[in-house]
Amino acid sequence: MNILFTVCARAGSKGVKNKNIREFLGYPLIYYTLSVIELFIKDHGKKYSSIDVCISSDGKDIINIAKNFMDINVINRPSEISGDTTSKVFAIKHTINNMEKRLDKKYDYIIDLDVTSPIRTVNDIYECLNKKVNNNNLDVVFSVVDSRRNPSFNMVEEFDNNIVRKVMDSNFIARQQVKPCYDMNASIYVYNRDSLINDNFNNVFDGNCGIYKMRDTGILDIDCENDFELLEVISDYLFKKDKELNMIIENIIQMLYLN
Repeated sequence: MNILFTVCARAGSKGVKNKNIREFLGYPLIYYTLSVIELFIKDHGKKYSSIDVCISSDGKDIINIAKNFMDINVINRPSEISGDTTSKVFAIKHTINNMEKRLDKKYDYIIDLDVTSPIRTVNDIYECLNKKVNNNNLDVVFSVVDSRRNPSFNMVEEFDNNIVRKVMDSNFIARQQVKPCYDMNASIYVYNRDSLINDNFNNVFDGNCGIYKMRDTGILDIDCENDFELLEVISDYLFKKDKELNMIIENIIQMLYLN
């Protein structure tokens, strides 16, 4: 089984400047993603035929900082797939095509990790991968957390004349009555390679999707300064409390010392 880890990190960011390489708890944010990949390879690498790691970026600073941490493959992302409204799937496809030509191999699974979601463990990645491997009917498995809101119960949308209604019409009067729903936490995506490279696969929902549920930890999309600061506070607490998460920082320290 050949596995490719992809780390897609654009240089441009309107909400938080240079967020992918901005210092987060003392280290560039991208290091947390690279560190958990390295730990995954140390713990599970012998179980697979090969594991490769590639960063796809249009930013020289991002590439240089990433190279300082570990020896990884680099794909320079062209401008036409680096825009704010471009699906990341296109960047991943571009990475696969280039890596397979470069290394003369075909991958079985692609694991894409988002740089701005540092709260994940090696076991999270391993379990998410296993769920995909054990379910051939799924094209992609992505990580989620339990949602604190439900469109059938306590989520509303506004219509004309300032009138609001529930997003989904229902007669539920208690949270326990509604069917569970989940928040995508933009952390881990495991794709079946052949599904992903299909011309009709342009976003994550173009295939059969499965989920891997992670623990609920204040999941935030870093779109502004407040998001960055709040995630840093949450992460500081969790990385100190949780042994598996703490290993990620310890590995960063060790790798920087060795380099």
